[in-house]
Amino acid sequence: MAKLKQNPETHCETHIDEVRHSHHSEAVKNNLISRLNRIEGQIRGIKGLIEKDTYCDDVLNQIAAAQSALNSVGRLLLEGHMKSCVIERIQAGEEEVIDELLSTMNKLMK
Repeated sequence: MAKLKQNPETHCETHIDEVRHSHHSEAVKNNLISRLNRIEGQIRGIKGLIEKDTYCDDVLNQIAAAQSALNSVGRLLLEGHMKSCVIERIQAGEEEVIDELLSTMNKLMK
């Protein structure tokens, strides 16, 4: 089993083989899972609308709502990541985390 290095303040954990993991509090994890469950339901609803030949504008509005909800989950994760893992890695001298963060933000903003 791989040994782990964990910062108790940020809950960011790194395996010795450099695979990184983030550990959220149970409250944060439950919040994210709850949001994702609602989004999953929205997606199933959109599929049902298409199967029922619902008017395109109505389907597009539901797609926009699902995208907005997913973006909200992404923002919450990004905020936690920046306040914990990114700061920790910068303090450890791992400045390449900035390029990683910028790349991730570019993907989120598409």
